[in-house]
Amino acid sequence: MDSNLQQAIEARNELLQAPHESAFRLFNGFTEGIPELTIDIYGETAVFQNYADDPGEGLRLVHTAQEIVRERLPWLRAGMMKTRNGKTLQETRGQMLFGSTADEKIKEHGVWYALDLAMNRDTSFYLDTSLLRKWLTENMHGKTVLNTFAYTGSFGVAALAGGANRVVQVDRNHRFLDLAKRSYSLNGFSVNKSDFLAQDFFPAVSRFKNSKQFFDCVILDPPFFSSTSKGKVDQEKESARLINKVRPLVNDGGYLVAINNALFVSGREYLQTLETLSKDGYLEIAELIPVPQSFVGYNVIREPITDPAPFNHSTKIAILKVRRKT
Repeated sequence: MDSNLQQAIEARNELLQAPHESAFRLFNGFTEGIPELTIDIYGETAVFQNYADDPGEGLRLVHTAQEIVRERLPWLRAGMMKTRNGKTLQETRGQMLFGSTADEKIKEHGVWYALDLAMNRDTSFYLDTSLLRKWLTENMHGKTVLNTFAYTGSFGVAALAGGANRVVQVDRNHRFLDLAKRSYSLNGFSVNKSDFLAQDFFPAVSRFKNSKQFFDCVILDPPFFSSTSKGKVDQEKESARLINKVRPLVNDGGYLVAINNALFVSGREYLQTLETLSKDGYLEIAELIPVPQSFVGYNVIREPITDPAPFNHSTKIAILKVRRKT
């Protein structure tokens, strides 16, 4: 434990400098040697994720890691533990280890994002897509954007920070969208209620098609599997179907951002899916966005379950250019 964690901290030394407003993965136990544990930093709060099959065994790992991290990072003011196999909502959503309250905002690439680290079993802000948010700040000036499966809206916030004219955020859960609105307020963006749709993906997409609403960029970041009365999402077997579902909503020359986070879909498999979709000439793979190395891990001891190449992680992010059929 001590050696693995100390090496991880050293590798991320540049990220640990003041003013301690950013967010990043401090330790990826899956690749850096302790698969039952990950540690993320959100501002001055450390989040310890206990992935052990036996939560009690994982708790012992967390306590040991906490001692090391607090010694090396004395500026931390709070720590939280999330137990993936916990028996109660509080255990899975997060229990304070030290400090009274967790950070409620972070700053990434000059943009503020609101947090609710105990909102659900995730942390309300995904660290693996940091470089996509950077891409959006650099490429969305003057554009209209549709963010589907928006969660807490960070992609839309990044697009607005990059000068987008309009961003529509779609997610089934209004609580997630409320957090997106807090991010807007942190950055001084106007909150137009009509641009926040608490609705299932499938009827929302149909609504845009029927009303002939098109966008310069559509972001598609679905869960790897979900099934509702409105439709099914299966990133392992049917990622092409979802891409084809939203492709008609993209203006000619616009972008479709396609993300596949299915662990058992290799990078080559996903790339082949995209290449097949591109054969008709109406899609083009413009760019692959990597996951930050701090999230992937530095001193990699354990290889991933499936080879993500040519991507660098199982979160596979592709920027597609769209030509509209006439």
